[in-house]
Amino acid sequence: MRSRFSAFAVRDEAYLLRSWHPDTRPARLDLDARLRWVRLEILATSDGGPFHSEGTVRFRAHYAEGREEGVMEELSRFVRVDGAWVYLDGVVD
Repeated sequence: MRSRFSAFAVRDEAYLLRSWHPDTRPARLDLDARLRWVRLEILATSDGGPFHSEGTVRFRAHYAEGREEGVMEELSRFVRVDGAWVYLDGVVD
């Protein structure tokens, strides 16, 4: 989760797509250059340990758009594909 947040912050589309599950991955991303991701809070996690094949992360991502500040909260699901954790999907609150 933290690596994906960092990738959004630096607009690393290639990493974001590589770390996305192939069944739910979009063909490309439209990353808004006006948004600046500034802080990530991990609120809760479940499973996702070394012996799990899936897990969830509830997070709050803080961003700025010009002089406006905002927050996005999501419950994300991650699964292992070929041993690597990838983002499957999420529900934005």
